[in-house]
Amino acid sequence: MRWDHLAENPATARDAALFGADRVTSRTFDTPEFRGMTFHEVRAKTIVNRVPGASRMPFEWTVNPYRGCSHACVYCFARKTHGYLDLDTGLDFDSQIVVKINAPELLRRQLASPRWRGEHIAMGTNVDCYQRAEGRYRLMPGIIAALRDHANPFSILTKGTLILRDLELIRQAAEVTEVGISVSVGFTEHELWRTVEPGTPAPERRLDVVRAFTDAGIGCGVLMAPVLPFLSDHPDRLRATVRAVAACGATSVTPLVLHLRPGAREWYMAWLERHHPHLVRRYERLYAEGAYAPKWYQRHITRQVHELAQEYGMGPRRAEPPRRAPAREPAAPETVPTTEPIQLTLL
Repeated sequence: MRWDHLAENPATARDAALFGADRVTSRTFDTPEFRGMTFHEVRAKTIVNRVPGASRMPFEWTVNPYRGCSHACVYCFARKTHGYLDLDTGLDFDSQIVVKINAPELLRRQLASPRWRGEHIAMGTNVDCYQRAEGRYRLMPGIIAALRDHANPFSILTKGTLILRDLELIRQAAEVTEVGISVSVGFTEHELWRTVEPGTPAPERRLDVVRAFTDAGIGCGVLMAPVLPFLSDHPDRLRATVRAVAACGATSVTPLVLHLRPGAREWYMAWLERHHPHLVRRYERLYAEGAYAPKWYQRHITRQVHELAQEYGMGPRRAEPPRRAPAREPAAPETVPTTEPIQLTLL
């Protein structure tokens, strides 16, 4: 990997120019949930990242405490980022996880900078900040506490149920600033879930997260992503998913059709060849012009989902303006609720 020259022991520890010049330690844990995985602990130089101007994302700043993701979703568009570290975008992305262990303290320092203007920060938009590694490294409580203490608006998108551990911290943040929570549930069909999203909680468990936030008085939307052409886009399957989303009290549902960027495209098409070889040519035709499905297809799916959302009583999400924190001493980032462990419509 690209950080070997900065390692204390090149055989076991690694670093890169993307991170600080401090030593980086690679760890493996002999527990069932982490078997076959390696965690590369790094000290990042920066944690608040500007979204490229050409991006289609409706936000400008992100925080990503991890690189790589144990959710192992075969379609994940972030796979290409592992190539920057000379890791492959397939199995390495799923099992070689970079952990920015200084993320909370670095964020707190950056939020306190006079140059920072308190703009919205989106999390979970690259890889999931509530993936399996978060259960061990516990970076998100410190991150959320820093955002709360600076009354900085933020949003979280996740497929992970571990976010329930931090529900109380999120509730505290929502009292002083704008907070958006969304869970990603593209479909509810179990056989498809087991093969295409093997490292994620089951769809119904993710919908339980929506229900828990709703019960706590915190609005939670669902990003219905991705809608997989010829696999989860049948009207009956769309209806089943929207019906389940509405039943759990989601404030909104936003469909997003699968897009296949380089890195993800090769991995997804190999999966398709193994599990649904009869669909390979149809995908090649549908995505012949690039990473995105044709506009007519995207509009077709969006119209169906919006009509179903109206039928089941869900409307557009209404965001409240950010509110300023009351004058008080900043809470220590270690303030973490004890709720037992168990993802956001993009704003």
